[in-house]
This record gives sequence, structure tokens and C-alpha cells, in this order.
Amino acid sequence: MDFSEIYDIHYGPVRAFIAKMVGDRWMADDLTQDTFIKVRKNLNGLKDDSKIMPWIFRIARNRCLDYFRSGAARNKGQELTNRFQKSIEPVVQMQLEQRQMSQCVQDKIYLLPETLRVALIFSDTMEMTNQETADILDITVSNVTVRVHRARKALKVILEQECIFEHDERSVMVCEPKTDAHLGRSGC
Repeated sequence: MDFSEIYDIHYGPVRAFIAKMVGDRWMADDLTQDTFIKVRKNLNGLKDDSKIMPWIFRIARNRCLDYFRSGAARNKGQELTNRFQKSIEPVVQMQLEQRQMSQCVQDKIYLLPETLRVALIFSDTMEMTNQETADILDITVSNVTVRVHRARKALKVILEQECIFEHDERSVMVCEPKTDAHLGRSGC
């Protein structure tokens, strides 16, 4: 298989994975480009073409880890800017709220240890099988199952500790971070 075929087949899933890992679409573009530069440079060293997908995702994962280790990663608690007028149509408003809820949960995923976060992203976000995830991470399928279970359990605890889920006046589920007042503490 030549590089252009590999790129066409794997670019979308690799970029989606990196975007979920780093939470920044611009950085995801850069890291995806870096990943495929490395793939192209080392493609001749790959002996088994059936291992191409796990090999590429391992490169992508390592690029993400390098990014986090470099200190270049910024705080992932990005807030949505209020660019919309008060007269937003209800459908658009609902979509915005769904994105905010999703972003809130995604932000909490970054609090998981890397080994759990990666397994959860591959399993739940990328919808990969446990076997595919095991191949990429070079671990057993049972280890993937354990990591995904632990990640979900840890994420649930994080969400319970750091978020308040309630319905607003329109019965729309909203997620808000807990503040000192919610925790029963007085401010500084």
C-alpha cells in the first residue's frame, strides 16, 4: 500500500483521535500532520501491512504524549464564548447547550490518567473494538476491558465530585462546575 492510500484511509480517524486527546483542533491538525510525516518517513520499516492501523495510532498517541510532556498543552478548561444574541432560535440554542454539556464531560475526561483516557477514547469515542484498541496499545484485550471499565468508573466519580447536573427552567439538562458554595465551603 502506498502512502497516499494510507493517508486517505487513516487521516480522518487519526485526526479525530488526536483531537479528542488534546482538546484543541488547531493542535490536532499539527499533531496529525506530524504523525503522517513520521509514517511516511518510516513506512519502509513496517514489515507487516496488516499492522498498519495499530502502528499509525501508536505514532499518533506518542505524538500526543510528547505534546503533553513538552509543557505546550494549555489548560483544557476552555469556555465557550458568548457570541450569540439573545434571540437565538430554540433549535440552535438546544444544539449549543448539547455542545456545552458534551464539552463539560470532555473536559473532565482530561482529568483521567493517560492510560485510562486513551482506552476510553478509543472505545467510547472512536468506537473501536477491544481487539483494535489492544492492537494499538500493544496490550491484551482483557487489559483493554479493565482499563475501559476503570476509566468509566473514575469518570463517574470525577463528574459527581466536580459537576452539578440539573434541569433548567426549560427542562434542559445542564452541567455546571461545583463552586465552593456548592461544596459548603466559604470563599477565601
